[in-house]
Formats: sequence, structure tokens, C-alpha cells
Amino acid sequence: MTSWAGRTAAETAAAVREKRVTPREVVAEHLARIALLDGRVGAFRTVRAEAALAEAEEVGARGDLGRLPLAGVPVAVKDNLAVRGESTRNGSAATPDTPAEADHVTVARLRAAGAVVVGLTNVPELCVFGTTEGVYGTSRNPWDPARTAGGSSGGSGAAVAAGMVPIALGNDGMGSLRIPAATCGVVTIKPGHGVVPAGVGEGDWFGMSENGPLATTVEDARLMLAVLADGEPPRRTDSGALRVAASLRSPIAGVTVAGPYRTAVREAAAVLMRAGHQVRRADPPYPASLGLTAVAHWTAGTSVDARGLDPRRLARRTRVHAAVGRRFVRGVAGGAGRERLRAHLEPFFAEFDVLLTPALARRSPEAGPWHERGWLRNLLANSACSPFTPPWNLTGWPAMAVPFGTLPSGAPCAVQLVGRPGAEAALLELAGRIEALRPWRRTAPLDDPARTVP
Repeated sequence: MTSWAGRTAAETAAAVREKRVTPREVVAEHLARIALLDGRVGAFRTVRAEAALAEAEEVGARGDLGRLPLAGVPVAVKDNLAVRGESTRNGSAATPDTPAEADHVTVARLRAAGAVVVGLTNVPELCVFGTTEGVYGTSRNPWDPARTAGGSSGGSGAAVAAGMVPIALGNDGMGSLRIPAATCGVVTIKPGHGVVPAGVGEGDWFGMSENGPLATTVEDARLMLAVLADGEPPRRTDSGALRVAASLRSPIAGVTVAGPYRTAVREAAAVLMRAGHQVRRADPPYPASLGLTAVAHWTAGTSVDARGLDPRRLARRTRVHAAVGRRFVRGVAGGAGRERLRAHLEPFFAEFDVLLTPALARRSPEAGPWHERGWLRNLLANSACSPFTPPWNLTGWPAMAVPFGTLPSGAPCAVQLVGRPGAEAALLELAGRIEALRPWRRTAPLDDPARTVP
């Protein structure tokens, strides 16, 4: 019997189009894997078992089945995007438990392409932090269950890494795709501003939040991005060498980078040099004010999202985050700080096509009740782990996380690729080269009974 759990979305869709397997069979097998593993991983807030099977039957009966790019592919959706008939809780007890009347546009595009939504994935409350836990459970890294899956798309990243779905939908306002992807050993791309419809929360965190894919392969990330963007990013017309800057400097002053992440950048640079690209060491001119700019936008976005919610039903760390942000809302709304940062960094990206950095500065924090801990402790833990992600939300430029190497625990390490606006195709090309020369195992070995949650 052929096993479809653990296969790529591209492989699965091809088999469904060729009628070697039905969408219902594919979805049923993934639902069985969710039932087997999610008690240990905590990826899902809710699983749509009956609805997903019924929708899989509908996909199998479509007259255009042979032309669907995601025919019968199970997909998980982050719980801050509307799925028709399901509530959108955004990780909070303060949000209404009211079924959505319509799909978010990105969910609608996935369905139109033949994908089947099997469930909504866990997030930290209001998608604020880089760890995923709260009233609906704790999402763990399938490679190292003692550690968090990252956040805020932690449930989506964990679901893909555990083979419970081949692809998942998430979004990224300060690293919320790249952090869980780097933690869980999957591929993601945060597209540049305007490539994929946003509509994340109340105002997309002032235009910083972007929807994007989480997948086990670059091919699947490209495929899903094409569906979300309603058209594949144009490929490079110039097939020549790209100019790549490799940097180990943290954008946030005072944050040190752990050895495995420094090694990953050096070795990834060597891989790209062997592939014919021009790579040299160079640091972007991050302004000293970047840390304050990032915190101002981060907290202000939460302040807007928390409007109208009962503060008594919010976790204390969320209330403090929103309260801090209220004083920044007017200052960040005009976009002057983001425009200054773009102007400051544009000359660097005129000299280089792509920036290569660590995806994280250190491994993710231990899994635990971070939602019950103080705001400052959360802030420091997040900043120490993921200083490399926020600049590219502030600029609105595309950025990827790609698995590369391993940590001493055996969990994945990762690098980040960043480009100027419109560079999605170049980033995917480089990521594909890295993947081909240094492949990472697709799914975590959770079937090994020795790997249990502590």
C-alpha cells in the first residue's frame, strides 16, 4: 500500500490528477496521522475531519481535476485567517467563537486550486510572540519536542514538519513564518509587499504582515506561492551569477549568534560559491535605532488588533504589549520610520542581489507556558532568538528561511535569504540550489517511540 503522508504536495497532486489515488484517500491518511501524532505535537486548534473528507469527495468529482495544481492536497491554515464555517480564534479566549461566513481570499485560492483544509493551527494570542502556546495548547518542535515550534505560525510549521500535512498557510509580521520554519526544518518564503493578498488582522500590522507558504521542499513552496499570488513570480531572465552578501552581524545590537548558525551561513556561502554565484562577506548598514523601530511597530500592531477585545480575557503579556504599543500607534501609522529604513538599506541592495544571514541567532526556547510569564521575559527571549527577521517586515522586502545543517540536539538549523522587491524568483532559485546540494530530511522521526514529549 502506498503511503501518502510524508509525500510532497507536488507528488500528491500529480497522483490525484492522474487518478492513481483519490483526494479522499489522501486526506483520510493525513487525518489518521494527525490523530496519531498531534497529541504530542500540538499543531492544531481544531481538526475538520468530517468536513475535510466531504470536501475531498467534492474535489474528486470536479470536472477540472486534471488541471488543479493542488488537486487533493491537504493543507492546514493558521488560526488568524478565516475558513468558511469555522471560528477564527487567533489564539485567544477574548475573540468571538463565531463561524466565518466566507473564506479569506488566500484560503479561497487554495480551495480553488484543489487543496482541502484539514484544520486550523495553533498560534500565540493575537499572533504576537515567537513561541506558540496559550489557552488552546502548546505547539512543539517535532524534531525536539522539549522546544517550542516557534511562532506565530508555530502550529502550521509543526504540522508540516511532522508530516501531518504537506503544506500549510501562515503569515509573517515580524518573522512569524521564518521563525517556525527555521525551528522545525521546513521551507518558507515571506513574499514582498503586495505579492499575495494580506488582510491579516486590523491593518496588517501597518502593512508589515504577509501571507505565505510553509512546505517541506522549495518546489512545494514555489507551487503554493504561485497559487496564493494567483500567478508564479516571474523567473529570472538573466541566468548569470547572483551577487550574494553573507553576513553574521545581528541587526539588533547586543545579540550574539550561536556557533551552529554562524557555521550554517559560512557553509551555505560555500555551497552558493560552488554553484557559480559571487559571494563575499558584507554587513548591511543596520541603523542603531532599528531595535526601537521594530518594538514600536510590533507593539503598535498588537494595540490595534486588541481594540474591542475584553482585556480581562487576554493574557497579561498581551495586555502589556498592547498597552506599550498604544503610545506608538500615531507615530508608526504614517510609515516614515519604515521609509527611512528602506532608504538606508537600498544602496546595499543596489550592490548585492541577495543577502544571506542566519535565520535565527540561537535555538528556540523551551516549550512551556510562556503566555503565563512576564512581558519583559517574553520580549527578551524573542529578541535573543530571532533578531534577523524584523528588518524585512519593516522594509516589506521578500525573505526566505531554508533548512541547513543541524544543531547539537539533532534538530535543524537554517539560513535566511533576503532580496529587494520582486526578488522572489531569485530567492527560490538560490534556495533550490541549497536544497539540492544540502538536502534536509522532509519530516521529523516522530514514529520512533523513543522520541517522546518530556
